[in-house]
Amino acid sequence: MLLEDIARKSSVLSTRECSPQAIDTARMAIMDTIGVSLAGAREDCTLAVYRVCRRTMGSGSSLIFGQTGGVDVLSAALVNGTASHALDFDDCSNTLGGHPSAPIVPALWALAEERDCNGEDVLVAYISGVEVETKIGRAVNFHHYEKGWHPTATLGTFGSAAACSRLLNLDAKKTAAALGLAASMAAGIKANFGTMTKPFHVGQASRNGLLAALLAEEGMTANPDALEGDQGFFEVFNGTGNYNPDVVMKTWADPLDIIEPGIAFKRHPCCASTHPAIDALLVLREKHGLTAGSVKHIRSWTHPRRLNHTNRPDPKTGLDGKFSVQYVLARALRDGVVSLEHFSDAAVQDAEIHALLKKITAEPHPEANWASTDHFYADVTVVTNDGREYQHYVDRPVGRDRSHPMPEGALEAKFEDCAARLLSPDLVEELVRVLQQLSSIDLIREISASIRTGMTNSEIN
Repeated sequence: MLLEDIARKSSVLSTRECSPQAIDTARMAIMDTIGVSLAGAREDCTLAVYRVCRRTMGSGSSLIFGQTGGVDVLSAALVNGTASHALDFDDCSNTLGGHPSAPIVPALWALAEERDCNGEDVLVAYISGVEVETKIGRAVNFHHYEKGWHPTATLGTFGSAAACSRLLNLDAKKTAAALGLAASMAAGIKANFGTMTKPFHVGQASRNGLLAALLAEEGMTANPDALEGDQGFFEVFNGTGNYNPDVVMKTWADPLDIIEPGIAFKRHPCCASTHPAIDALLVLREKHGLTAGSVKHIRSWTHPRRLNHTNRPDPKTGLDGKFSVQYVLARALRDGVVSLEHFSDAAVQDAEIHALLKKITAEPHPEANWASTDHFYADVTVVTNDGREYQHYVDRPVGRDRSHPMPEGALEAKFEDCAARLLSPDLVEELVRVLQQLSSIDLIREISASIRTGMTNSEIN
């Protein structure tokens, strides 16, 4: 059965199968996820989850970012998982159709603290989790995504379960049970994009995957046919004829998904579907000296798969703004950057920005091919007040793949900017150094201890 085949492979993944490039990418992804989690620790959605969990959470060794005490692993995974996606600044995956690291890293980190795991253990477990969630993603996407499921939450639950099972050194039978359990806990619909529920999806995926692994460790069983069965995950979530299980093992670790297509790191703190248009407009702005006052009209063409959830010409809240291609283009034009500060409710209601929104049209690209997986492009045209017309096409945004890398040092600078919201400058600098050497770290909990002592803001009551 497919689920058992996946479990046999993922449960024995080792450093021998992980190239230096895979380990290095995993290290960068974990650092990036911790950075955006620190930045998202005080967001309203994270605090709401924390305050509810605080009523029942137990004591333990796991850190909740933004707090100093130790809590149980499940509470840490839920709260930190929500924080990791609170700003929509976490990394992406082409094959997953979502965000690969946010469902995995918070669960792994909490578990590693409790079980005294080292950095190399975490890196290998992370790679195993990414491989599981993305290979299942190959079987169900893009129908899964277009039907309305949130793959970061649904498929991410499998990723978290697989990663945590690997960190616990569960055998193939117990790993299969964890994945079967994950199939019953996978959830998340795209209708909740643009609300606090979207990051909560990720907290749930992280916690549920960890819970599945812990239950399997204790002997809980699940149906090994939970993926392919008549009423299994594939049939229930995608429906007959809308999935292809054969591709999962056919492409398993050949290459590892973390190598090809790799992890897509975010340059802008908003929905990745808006990034190509932002990049295109920033090029035009710099090349032609465009300003908010000199532009008459902007037309953005993107793939309809990407436009479906980003065509929001009149956003009302900061969360809504993250999914409005019109809003982020207005910010890119006026400010020359799209930053974390642009996604408060007050920022979205800025009068000058709202005036710019009326000049921006977002449309599906007239030559878009629904069958193609090449859907990360944007074609932006700007017409100025004096009648000049400028156009720029971006095939993929900066950071999306190895052919479009982030500039050297950009990921470290992003981490520093995010972590500085919560930690002292000296500690931020030290964390960059430590996380860059994660393979040689003996105990993950020692990094968490440093984070606890370096917070610049008091705890939330």
